[in-house]
Amino acid sequence: MSLPSETEAPEPGIARRPVEIATALLLIGLAGLVLYDSHGRGAGWDGGPQNGFFPARVGWIFLAAALFILWQSFRRPDGVFVSYAQLRQVVRVLGPLVLFVALIQPLGLYAAAAAFILAFMAVVGTSRWWSILLTALLVPVVCFWIFELQFRVPLPKGPLEAALGY
Repeated sequence: MSLPSETEAPEPGIARRPVEIATALLLIGLAGLVLYDSHGRGAGWDGGPQNGFFPARVGWIFLAAALFILWQSFRRPDGVFVSYAQLRQVVRVLGPLVLFVALIQPLGLYAAAAAFILAFMAVVGTSRWWSILLTALLVPVVCFWIFELQFRVPLPKGPLEAALGY
């Protein structure tokens, strides 16, 4: 990856400073939540540590780190955090993954895995259609055989497994 020269315009994308500020504010909120909850449980030392003692200490460290991130975001020169081309690549991977997670509950893990493999290989991969279909079929079947039949580990099942008697 080459660095842009002085005359070359930077690649368009999402700026670093707003991302760092948003991340810092989110972490500050989470640290505040941890501190609020731990102090509600008792964050002191009354003949020994109370329930919230350790979480409160972690919350203060978390808050300090988040404030440091916020402070650094204003000190560092602003630049491109991620280009739109890079973001498109992330969405190409993230899209099928979100689909997979959303389909686990209604379809079961194995049918959702088949859909994920199918979508992921079709969108991201450069495989032939028959290898995509074969992989999308064989991987869930082998996983079912290993986890359900050999190890007896029950994983989320859907209507397909119910129709097959599992």
